[in-house]
Amino acid sequence: MAKRILGLVLAAAGVLGLLSGCCREETDKPAAPSTGVTIEVAAVQTEYGKEMWEAVCEAFTRETGIAVELTINKSIEDFITEPMQNGDHPDVVHLGTGRLAGLTENLARVKGLHELTNVMSMTVPGENKKVSEKLAAGFAATVQTNPYTDGKTYMAPMFYTPSGLFYNEKLFHQKGWSVPETWEEMWALGEKAKAEGISLFTYRTPGDYETFLYALMYCVGGADFFSKATNFAEGIWDSPEAKKMFEIIDKLSDYTHKDTPKKAGSKEYEDNQMLVLQNKALFIPGGSWIVGETAGQVSALGHDFAWGITALPALTKGGDRYAYCWMEQTWIPIGAEKKDAAEKFVAFLYSDVACSIFANTQTDLQSGNPRPSGAIQPVLGMENQLEGNQKLLYSVYSDGAKAAAGYFADFYPIDGITTANVFLQPIDALTEGTLTIDEYISNIKTAADLMRENLKN
Repeated sequence: MAKRILGLVLAAAGVLGLLSGCCREETDKPAAPSTGVTIEVAAVQTEYGKEMWEAVCEAFTRETGIAVELTINKSIEDFITEPMQNGDHPDVVHLGTGRLAGLTENLARVKGLHELTNVMSMTVPGENKKVSEKLAAGFAATVQTNPYTDGKTYMAPMFYTPSGLFYNEKLFHQKGWSVPETWEEMWALGEKAKAEGISLFTYRTPGDYETFLYALMYCVGGADFFSKATNFAEGIWDSPEAKKMFEIIDKLSDYTHKDTPKKAGSKEYEDNQMLVLQNKALFIPGGSWIVGETAGQVSALGHDFAWGITALPALTKGGDRYAYCWMEQTWIPIGAEKKDAAEKFVAFLYSDVACSIFANTQTDLQSGNPRPSGAIQPVLGMENQLEGNQKLLYSVYSDGAKAAAGYFADFYPIDGITTANVFLQPIDALTEGTLTIDEYISNIKTAADLMRENLKN
């Protein structure tokens, strides 16, 4: 009866749609397990392919004796939505937020997710460590794993791509400078750099400022402030956390290279990242694209340049430092029948065996040969299994920095208002000095009121 009620709630919430008529795609079932238990796992097939999921399911069965019936498809919602409406739930689902169908978000909205806090304290099957001991800091405490910001985990963090502040390690070594751990240290470094004609900060485009802004929200107020800010909660922009955030944004604009806005809105935005390569600016926010786009220039510089990456500074010494990441999620429907076995499966996803399979199992579509998939789990030490630019990028959390994840809530179109032109585009004007911080805040408050009134439910 409970499962039937949940299905009706989902239908009322607009979660459920018509199926496309496709057939279920399954792997060969392994030999009958000694436990006699079989769980149903549904996973979205992304650019990482399906082989890795098949291999992980087989490894889980070998380790636990629990069989897995796997359904994997690029449109997995089409295979599980109608059955869930009728009370037939998979035991485990790998399907992140941000999909067009919005199934994961809507299930979270109607309390349709099984709590996974217990999984975080489980011992990983086949190992002697708990899940929480293997996860990098903060990954089970973002709004994308803890949608209610109540200290409880409902979605398990999965494959992720980090971002951070990039800088020239060689320059810091030559100058004897330390990477700032607090904002006070950041401002002090800014003064040292200014004395040598170097700006503290630059950015490629205002759009690239987004990952910085999200991480800053976590820095000033954790997941709770981030959730309220990105959902445009009434009064949030007058809170102490918001005031601190705006104070940092305003001060950082004074330390930003003044040529940055000239290039940020044009096709010459790559000149801004060159400011770091030319030692005209120290830090630039972004992701792997910065390393990739500058590979040729870095090679030409030889021993004078080496990319480094760090998280945003903390407010106080020993405080939390954050780096933003894009992240997928796995969850257990509240209507699943075999929750105990499902929890073991989720815990197994963080095993050394599973992490290695995820990172390395994929077939090249052209050659048919195996190659690394790059599906990296947020497990401590994973960066040691990587090479080159990947190793650099995934090292950002290795010193205790926490993950920031999530994004602004969706709202119905409002003429002339987007999160980009309210929160990000004005950064150029702040840097140029043609917009004051008070004007920036006032514009945000006005627009956020309209965004809140037009939120999609």
